[in-house]
Amino acid sequence: MAGHAHESNTKRIWVVLAILSIVTAVEVGLGIVKPEALHLHGPGTSWLNWIFIILTLVKAYYIAWAFMHLEGEKTWLRRSIVWTAVFLITYLVTLVLIEGDYLHETLKPLIKW
Repeated sequence: MAGHAHESNTKRIWVVLAILSIVTAVEVGLGIVKPEALHLHGPGTSWLNWIFIILTLVKAYYIAWAFMHLEGEKTWLRRSIVWTAVFLITYLVTLVLIEGDYLHETLKPLIKW
């Protein structure tokens, strides 16, 4: 017990809180302002939606990195967790964009968007 030093994680918690708060503030700010320049149609959806998707993934990764303690794990365990999640999220986002575009085109004559 004498050789075991206890380190405080208070500073780390504040840093994580600050980073996640900044990313969330950017998301909320973009959601309120909705710049017209970002409403241009990008691959599958508008650039504004792509920014939201990317920022959400960044927050999810950082939460897993900090609170699930992935930074302390072996490289291959980290990679297996992160790349599996990246693959599944990419697949899900692709399906949602394809199906959403299909519904939008199919219902366009029936509903005034």
